[in-house]
This record gives sequence, structure tokens and C-alpha cells, in this order.
Amino acid sequence: MADMMEKKPPPAGNGTEAQQQQLGSAAAVGPETDIINLLGYKPELKRNRSMFTLLFQSLAIAAIPYGFGGPLISAIYGGGQLPMFLGWILVLVVDESIALSLAELASRYPTSAGPYYWSFQLAPPRFRTILSFITGWTWLIGNWTITLSVNFGFASLIAACVALYHPEFAVTPWQLLLIFYAICCLTFVICAFGNRLLPAVDTACAGFTAVAILVTLVCLSARAGVGRNGVGETLGGYDTSLSGWGGFSFFIGVLPAAYTFSAIGMVSAMAEECEDPAVKLPRAIALCVPVGGVAGLFFIIPICATMPALEYILDAPVAQALPYIFAAAMGSPAGGLGLSILILIITFFCSISITVAASRCTWAFARDKAIPVSRLWSRVDARHGVPIWALALTTIVQMLLGLINLGSSSAFLAFVSVGVISLAVSYAIPITISMWHRRREVNAARWTMGGKIGWVVNVVAVLWIAFETVLFSMPQVLPVDEVTMNYAIVVFLGFMVLSAVWYGVYARKVYVGPPESDGIKVER
Repeated sequence: MADMMEKKPPPAGNGTEAQQQQLGSAAAVGPETDIINLLGYKPELKRNRSMFTLLFQSLAIAAIPYGFGGPLISAIYGGGQLPMFLGWILVLVVDESIALSLAELASRYPTSAGPYYWSFQLAPPRFRTILSFITGWTWLIGNWTITLSVNFGFASLIAACVALYHPEFAVTPWQLLLIFYAICCLTFVICAFGNRLLPAVDTACAGFTAVAILVTLVCLSARAGVGRNGVGETLGGYDTSLSGWGGFSFFIGVLPAAYTFSAIGMVSAMAEECEDPAVKLPRAIALCVPVGGVAGLFFIIPICATMPALEYILDAPVAQALPYIFAAAMGSPAGGLGLSILILIITFFCSISITVAASRCTWAFARDKAIPVSRLWSRVDARHGVPIWALALTTIVQMLLGLINLGSSSAFLAFVSVGVISLAVSYAIPITISMWHRRREVNAARWTMGGKIGWVVNVVAVLWIAFETVLFSMPQVLPVDEVTMNYAIVVFLGFMVLSAVWYGVYARKVYVGPPESDGIKVER
């Protein structure tokens, strides 16, 4: 698909030299042209990534077995196999519409600034600064909280694996917090000092994930410790009595699938670390959902075919359904732990990849003076080629937010939903602005869907984002009490109020938006 939609730029040398070097005039983009300069920035990061390593990083961020398996308890409440299987397929379609919409924007404006840069360039001059600031803070909050959800979910998964051998073990909030802190610190060290190895890490993750899915498929299919469900039950089993939502339970059940691909746009923050990002980056974004989606079916269907009764899974320790299902299907804690270790390794890869992307987002926003103490966070370590202070800020924010779990686990769980909501809103703003301008800018990108298909895809993307935002704001179980209440929308609005206060008090004096640019386009 990407090859069909890619448009070749005119040969280098067309027009005058001054026109080629002029900021914002990207009519002639040759191999020697520095795209980052054309977009108004000074290249500072090492370009050690290819289209495939960007794709592998996006797949590592999605982390199919963990992305789906971590919040799997929601699918159990949502009815079981039907939302797990059919919901996965439906989410693939609508999330691919988001991916394709973002891919066009990333092709026209391939910079680590991502959505807030896109909003600035697309919006009318009168509103561009404030819209980019709103988009940027929404984007930043989404990056921080979705990374937090991965690392804290990793800690919860470790605790659930311990409970396989010690059913009486109940992890305390302090123990969980310390595991979480250890993960954050280890991830920081790897991301800070192993930058040149990270593309290889993402490649290894892609290969390991494929092997893990194959091993899981074979082991569950061969062992089936609690029996094998029939085809009808495997693909269509649906119990509407568990969540209290009745027929709407199906949509509660699609939350794990939606969470898996919620961070599809985060890889756009890596644009300044690859050559020719106007083509390679959109290809990677567009391929992630179909490649990951097909692989995911080989993971989901065996689980649907061999999982125990739903009411038993609801009692899984630390609300982690996957290790419990593995132990039951394998017939022993040892078998369950063996498969769970595969998921833990994939989650560790995910933790590294998503932390890298979040740190680049933080660095880019600080570079445009939108964050307090921006001069510090925008520094790049010359030795390692890493925005190490932005990485430190990303880690510190996670660790501080993790303290909330000591006071209220339900309030903390809202951050999982906040991550999805924030990222989705940051995607929707530039897509909507682009549609308002009749897709004029993205139709001229080097990688585009074209007019007719592009309109359909953009509309589907925006409608799904609107529904997804509501869905992740709802409690997964009725009736609602102080434990089951979903505080996501409250937390999201709280973050927005804080960013508005920062803008009113100081940021409006220094933040003028990213550099103005016409992007990377094909002149006709």
C-alpha cells in the first residue's frame, strides 16, 4: 500500500539554489537535502534507524501479547471470546484508519515534534499557537501516562507470576511500587547509555515476539489443560452478565484491543533519527497495525480455544488474567510461568521502546519552549546522542505518579485510560484541522492516500477516536462504587487545567509555536 501511495519528489537541482535552501520551500527534496533543516530545526540526534527498525519499534511499543494480555481482564468482564476475537478484528480496521491518517501527516511534516507541529502548520494563523500548545500538552501527557501504564503493568505482571506458585501471596502497594521503580531505573539506564544498540533491540523484539506467539500457540493447543472449546464458543462465546452493561458489554470487551494500538503514533517522535523520514516513517506507521494484527490472531485464538470459565478468571491475582489462563490451560503453575516469562520479556522490550519514544516527545516539546525549565530538558548528550535530561524527566514523572497507587488503586488505574484518551485526542486535532482545509496539505505529501480514500479514512478515524474517548472514560463494571469508578476524564481534565495555568502564567510569553514551514511536499 505504501508503495502505491508514495510520490517521488522532483530531482534535486530544480529551481534556484536559494529556493531549495529556503525554509518552508520543500519543492525540491533530493538525497543531499537535510529535511530537518527544511522543517526549521537543527539536526541533533544520531540517525541510526531504518524503515524496518521504525516498524519494529512500533511493534515493540504495541507489544501484542502484553498489549492485549495486560488488560485482558476487561475482555473477560466484557463477555469473553466474542469481543476478544471479533473485537480485535474491528479495532484493526478502525485503528488502521488512524495509522493511515497519521502517516500522511508524518510524511508532510516528518519531525519529532509530531502532532503539535502538524497542528501548528495546518491551523489558521490566528489560532495556530494555542492549538499547537493544546495538542502538544495532550500529546505529552499521553506519552507520559501510556509509558507509565506499561511499566506499572509490567510490575503487576511480575507480581501475578509470583502468585502462580504462591496463591496466598498478596502484593502490597509498597512492594508493587518498588518493583515499578526498579523497572523505571533499569529502563532509564538502557535508554540513556545504549542508544546505538536500540535499533537492534527493537529488531530482536520483533523476532522474539514472533517466536513467543508461535510457542504459545503450540503449547496451548497441545496441552489444553481445561479442555478445548468448540468453534462456536472459541469465536463467539459471549456472556453479558459479568460487567453489568448488558448488551453493551461487547465494547467493554474491546478495550484490550484498543489499548494495544493506542500508541501507534508515538513512533513519529523518532522522525529525526532516520534518513528520508518523509517516506520511511509513514510506511512504518501504516504497516504496524496490519502486521501486528495478523500476528495477534495467532495469539488470541488459542487463548479463546483453551481458556477456563470466565467466572474463575475474574479472581485472577492482581487482576492479571493472562498468567492465570496460562496456568490453567497448561495444567500446572510451571507451565503457566513458562509462557508468562515469554510475555515478561516482551513487556521489557516494550518498556524500553516506549520510554525512548516518550523521551523524544518530551525533548521536542522542550525544544520549542513549551515545558517549564525547557532549556535543561532540551539538551542532547553529545557523547551518546540522547536527550538524556528529557529521558530523566520522563522517568521522574512516572515515578512520582506511581506514588498515587499508595493512596488509591482506582485513581491510579485511571492513568491507563488517560494515556489512551490523551494520545487519541492529540491524533484527532491535526486530523480534524487537515479535513477542515479539505486535506490540501496532506494531498501534496510524498506519501498520501489521495483525495477520495483519504476522506473516508479520516472520517472513520475521527469518529472512532470520539467513541474511544467515551469508552475509556466509562467504568468497566456496574454498579459503580469508589473502587470501580473510572476517574480518567477527571484526571485528563486536571492535566489540561494545569497546562492552561502554565500557559496563562508564563508559557504564552515564550511559546510561539514550532518554526513555520510548508513541510515536505511534491510540487505540481
